[in-house]
Parts: sequence; C-alpha cells; structure tokens
Amino acid sequence: MTQTSEPFKDDFEPTPKSLEPTVFWRIAEEIPDSLNWILIVASVVVPLTAWWLLSNYTGVNPKFLPSPQNVAGAFQRLWEKGFITQDIFASFGRVTAGFTLAAIVSIPLGISMGAFASIRAMLEPIVGILRYMPAPAFIPLLIIYLGLNEEPKIALIVIGTVFYNTLMIMDAVKFVPKDLIETTYTLGGRRWQVLMSVITPYVIPSIIDTFRINVATAWNLVVIAELVAAEEGLGKRILLAQRFFKTDEIFACLIMLGVIGFALDLIFRWVLKTSCKWAFD
Repeated sequence: MTQTSEPFKDDFEPTPKSLEPTVFWRIAEEIPDSLNWILIVASVVVPLTAWWLLSNYTGVNPKFLPSPQNVAGAFQRLWEKGFITQDIFASFGRVTAGFTLAAIVSIPLGISMGAFASIRAMLEPIVGILRYMPAPAFIPLLIIYLGLNEEPKIALIVIGTVFYNTLMIMDAVKFVPKDLIETTYTLGGRRWQVLMSVITPYVIPSIIDTFRINVATAWNLVVIAELVAAEEGLGKRILLAQRFFKTDEIFACLIMLGVIGFALDLIFRWVLKTSCKWAFD
C-alpha cells in the first residue's frame, strides 16, 4: 500500500504573521475609532505645523507666505469690519441659488435620459459637448446678455454644474436592477409608477452623492464670477486683497472657502445617511 501525501495541506497552513495585513492597510474594512480620530487630527495638525515652521523659521518673506498668526489677525480684522459675514452670505446665496436651479433641471433630465434610451440618444451628445465647454468661457456672453448684477453669476453656476449633475444621475439610473422594473410591470405597474416608485427612490442616494461632489464646482465658479464683477463676496475680497498685496487676507478667504465647502460636504453626508439608511444595510 502506497503512502499518499495529505491532500490540500498547503491550503490549511496558517498565513505567516509577516504577511498578514496591518490594521492600517486592510482593504474595504473599518479601522478602530481611536486610529480614525488620530488620523483625522493629524490631517489638520501636520499641514498647519509645516506651514507654521516654514513661515517662521525659513526666512520666507511674510508677504509671500504669511504665518498662521498673521492670517488669524487678518481674519479678525475682516471680522471686525463686518466683511466676513457680508461676503460669506453673498457667496453662499449665489451658490445656493445657482446650484438649486441646476438641481431642479438635472434631476428630471438625468432620470429621463437614464430611463429612456430614446431621450438619451437625443440629448446625451449635446449635453456631453456642453459639459466640456469651460463654464468661465461663458462669462463674456453672460455679461452681454444679463448685465453685471446677480443674474450672470447665478447663471455661471448653473452652466458649470447642471451638465455634470445630469450625466452622473443618468449613469446612476442605468444601474437600477432590471428585475425591479420587470417585477413592477408584472404586478400591474405602469410606466409612470416605474419612474416614480422604483427608479427615483433607487437613485436618491446617488443623487445626493452627486450633489455632494459637484457643489465644490459651484464654490469654484462663484469665486471666478466674483473676481470678474461683484460688489461683495469672498472672490471679490480676494481680488481686493491682491490689489493691495494683502496675502494674509487672501489666505484667510481661501481658508474660509475650504471650511465652508467641507461643512457642506459633511451636511450632504449627514443627509445621505439619515434619509437613505436602507442604502447602507
């Protein structure tokens, strides 16, 4: 009787400890809360520390790289003069108006293009072409058509976000399982019911995530619009600071833009998690 080797012996050998993934490098797994908070704090503290060291101990001209304490002083100066609240409300109002209009257009348009191949074939080429036209290039035409008031600034935000929103929502609709649609028809559902009761609820998480991503574009565009023609706004404040070589005020405005944008990102994430809990099950 011949002796046979143990089958699949290698398959049951334990993985060497050196080859096991660490907590930090595990793929598609959560990390401990303690490590999560350490990394979050480090992501802010490390850049601020590097900035503080460079601005205070390398001999860089403060006009080119103001220190964190100088930027804090500039923020306090702008706050005391009332510019901070005035500019934030002006910029935020323009972003809200423009992005809301873009959302009103892009949601039904994107769902229609994703659900109906005929509408997609008719509109996707022109929407794709318009998407690749830089929104700032429309500024001269918007000024000619709409003047120098709020209308061209809001229109610029609409142009710069509506096409991206539309195409991303359209792509989300494509991933709706056909089994859900066929089941609805089997149960006697009509086309309108499929759109409103199956497709639209299914893509709501994707719509919210799309808005979370593209609201950053709206913030970029409002600054560009205010650089061209505006009486108030964070973009206008940056332009005025540049004219008088006040780099500390430029840094203060840039930090405010980043903080407000990050706050909006967190708000969209909170809305997504609270209104679409079923999407995370």
